Amino acid sequence: MDIPLLSVLIWLPILGGVFVLSTGNIKQFDNRKISMLISFITVLLSLSLYSQYEQSHHLWQFKEILQWIPRVGINYELGVDGISILFVMLICFMTFVTILATWNSINHSVSQYLASMLILQGLLVGVFSSLNAILFYIFWEATLIPMYLIIGIWGSGNKIYAAQKFFIFTFFGSALFLAALIYLGVINNTFNMISFYSLKLEFFPQLIIFIAFLLGFAIKIPMWPVHTWLPHAHTEAPAGGSVILAAVLLKMGAYGFLRFSLPIVPDACNFFAWPMIILSLIAIVYIAFVALVQNDLKRLIAYSSISHMGFVTLGCFLIFLMYGESISAKALGLEGAIIIMISHGFISGALFLGVGFIYDRLHTRSIKELQGIANSMPIFSSFFMLFALANIGVPGTSGFVGEFMVILSAFQANVWIAFFAASTLFLSAAYTLWMYKRVIFGVAKSDSIVALADIHGMELVAFILLAFMVIWIGFYPAPIIEIMHTSIGNLLSIASTSKIV
Repeated sequence: MDIPLLSVLIWLPILGGVFVLSTGNIKQFDNRKISMLISFITVLLSLSLYSQYEQSHHLWQFKEILQWIPRVGINYELGVDGISILFVMLICFMTFVTILATWNSINHSVSQYLASMLILQGLLVGVFSSLNAILFYIFWEATLIPMYLIIGIWGSGNKIYAAQKFFIFTFFGSALFLAALIYLGVINNTFNMISFYSLKLEFFPQLIIFIAFLLGFAIKIPMWPVHTWLPHAHTEAPAGGSVILAAVLLKMGAYGFLRFSLPIVPDACNFFAWPMIILSLIAIVYIAFVALVQNDLKRLIAYSSISHMGFVTLGCFLIFLMYGESISAKALGLEGAIIIMISHGFISGALFLGVGFIYDRLHTRSIKELQGIANSMPIFSSFFMLFALANIGVPGTSGFVGEFMVILSAFQANVWIAFFAASTLFLSAAYTLWMYKRVIFGVAKSDSIVALADIHGMELVAFILLAFMVIWIGFYPAPIIEIMHTSIGNLLSIASTSKIV
């Protein structure tokens, strides 16, 4: 009997989280080690998923179907293709790294924190492997609860405000998303997501559905101008919460565009292509200037994430400007967007962990108060330099690959789009290197900086794992491109076909 790998990847961390939560006050259980073991097992299972995946076709694999409410077409349906499998692996890996890196940084309600992280991991895997729209929505909404608790309980400063703003913004967008799903399910007599792709829709309904999808996905990414919740959430969240938020939760919105908007309402996507591209360019350029003036390390990296995610939406909608181009030519931008999402998970996760290491030692994130860290933390500074260079997109790092592919695709669509997109090459260098110079180099401003202990143990292991991924993808992205190539081709084939009757 085959093991239902996707169900195991969903429910093992969820049930593990419930177990950790229920045994939090029992001294015989070391819940840190239990959580690490559960997370590590999911990493191994995700690697097994990858090794068994057949790359020669685009069909959904590892499918699981259980009847739930069959009368209205709501079932427990799971499956992955060459796109979603990458995000399942990213979730498992980043949760494991986060538990390692924050081994000693959470000092109160430890079991509750670890339970929240594990439950969040399982719910996120559910999002990226659901093939039923209602099941997808349930997992999508459920992720808000553990993240709300992580920010609100273990955050700092104005954490309650940040948690509430995060919840209200994302919940509001999701309500319209649900309305669109219900409409599609009613006219289709089933909520199977794949069957939505063959639905014929008139132009006006497509426009309304696109707008409903847009509000839900744009807030999640987040796109300009609905991005204002993210800097607050990142700034007040604990390091582990910031890592998962940046590495995975932001990708849910872009994944929504790939799974819903492009294949279900392609005519509306084509109609709104220019506005979406303009919004993406504003995020890339304007938000980079906003990052340049930040004094809080976390806020700077948060704004940097918004700027880089602008590349993702740009890559998704460039295909509608490439009239007459082949599927392979259009695939360049989409594949670049997905590589950016995967790479950004590692890079932003590493940068937020680095800020967390500094905050745990000095209890400040103010750039003005930090200087000379390289003298007392040379190992940390070396790794942080690598991640800073990757954030800029230096060749040889994962940050270069996806952005280069999207810029190259932009040149084929419109040279001015490519020009503004390429501006990130010097804008990101400006705010990242200036931040690094002020924080890492120079003479220490206080005795506490001079006495800093360098990273070691679990912190060092986490940085080594992330550095390996950043360099590996930078030099050899072929495994990622190859596994998603046929699925991207199928997606483009659907998105290039009009749905108007």
